Amino acid sequence: MRNLRILSLLLITSFLISGCSYNNQQKKNDVKNTSEAKNEALENERFHFAPTLDSYHPKKKSYNLYLTYKTAHPWWDAVALGIEDAVKQYEQKNIFITYDYLAPEKMSAYDQIERIQKAAATRSYDVIGVDVADIEIVTPVINKLIDQGHKVMTFSSSDSGKENGCKRIAYVGNTHNYKDGTILAQALCEKLNYKGKVAMLVGNHGAPCHEDRALGAKEIFSKYPEIELVDVQYDEDLEELACDFTKDFLKKYPDLKGLICCNMSNSVGAGRAVKETGKETQIVITGMDHDRRALEYLRDGVIYALALQDCYAIGFDTITTAVKIADGLLPGKEFPEMTEEASTVFFQKDASWLLRSLYGEID
Repeated sequence: MRNLRILSLLLITSFLISGCSYNNQQKKNDVKNTSEAKNEALENERFHFAPTLDSYHPKKKSYNLYLTYKTAHPWWDAVALGIEDAVKQYEQKNIFITYDYLAPEKMSAYDQIERIQKAAATRSYDVIGVDVADIEIVTPVINKLIDQGHKVMTFSSSDSGKENGCKRIAYVGNTHNYKDGTILAQALCEKLNYKGKVAMLVGNHGAPCHEDRALGAKEIFSKYPEIELVDVQYDEDLEELACDFTKDFLKKYPDLKGLICCNMSNSVGAGRAVKETGKETQIVITGMDHDRRALEYLRDGVIYALALQDCYAIGFDTITTAVKIADGLLPGKEFPEMTEEASTVFFQKDASWLLRSLYGEID
């Protein structure tokens, strides 16, 4: 509970109150804010742990950025809060940043390609940032844009790095999704005393963060002979589909003991399903991130453990890194090629504190 980096998640509260105050370009955003937690948090949490800009002096007085992420979802709303606060801090230094922060209603690598190609064609953006929807499909397009002279970075939850042949300049986001998967799977196995049937909800095919967590979890499951992974389903990062898949698991495998969830939506969907079927005491669930309902399930014992990512820091560092890339800097002294944003695993004993801190919920 003393992890200072994860405490910056408290800054999510101000976004949940007022939303991101985008500039005029951003008002054209073609996605709906799906967060159900607006107007439910405490304003006085806003700046308790806000980071400040480093000593780097930008070379220009204005920048224009294009940032596209996988899908409209409250997780990226939290990232947007860090983006907004970084922009405000630059404004206090008389450096003005405009940005588009856009995503489709449903994840599509081809939609993402179309977006970044159109952005590049305008030649009006200093940097294009991509939360990679599918490594195999999107990487060749990123490389083509780089070859054409565009400055492209990756950010948020999904990278495509040099090991994939990607020429992107830098990545800001979670660099340890595989490890997150191993930690959640290990917690699940320990709770089950290392035996029993388990199932998995992944998310999107090809999404690096979802796939890496799944691979990490599978590695752990394979270490224990009496743990049997009986089913894996891709829910497309949709709560309803995750709920349906979980109910299918419960019918198909009446002796199922555990479930691991690799994104925020399926953590909520799985929790809903076991609660609606009255099996919350029979199934151990581990999952991801800070959705209010997931935290309530954690508090109530429906979910056993949740790994929360530091979304605010991801957004803040995306802006500071993009400015340096726009100025022609390459990874090295001023910024790393890949950041190491934190994730922290929380259990039932932590849930009330998290709900109070993030959403103003009083026991």
